Amino acid sequence: EGKVIQVYRRKWVIHVERITRDKVNGATVNVGIDPSKVVITKLKMDKDRKAILERKSKKSDKGKGKFTESEVAAMANVD
Repeated sequence: EGKVIQVYRRKWVIHVERITRDKVNGATVNVGIDPSKVVITKLKMDKDRKAILERKSKKSDKGKGKFTESEVAAMANVD
């Protein structure tokens, strides 16, 4: 358990606080964890993140250009 302190997008890993390893020379380094092995228990939401999520939800409400059943039935009668 801990906070995410760094996201390494090139290697597809995240670094969590208190998960470290000691190197041979005595230095401590963060251990990378695969994001699929992590469960988010608390999410920090600020106004910018909320705006992004609202914008994304508006996009998905449009239906992404898919036809409804009534439109398909109307198209069948065109011929």
